[in-house]
Amino acid sequence: MALTDVAIKNAKSHEKPYKMGDAGGLFLLVQPSGGKLWRLKYRVDGREKKLAIGPYPEISL
Repeated sequence: MALTDVAIKNAKSHEKPYKMGDAGGLFLLVQPSGGKLWRLKYRVDGREKKLAIGPYPEISL
């Protein structure tokens, strides 16, 4: 299921960080402090890597 701007704005922080998945390995990491960070998960030579893209809303949907 693709993320929407409304769903991201309504995301509340919890005790632990959690992910809101989009598509193709892209996800939004919601921090306990309230920060929302874009991340991309991908594989190189069978090993999982994560790329930090930037904070939401500076990097919009």
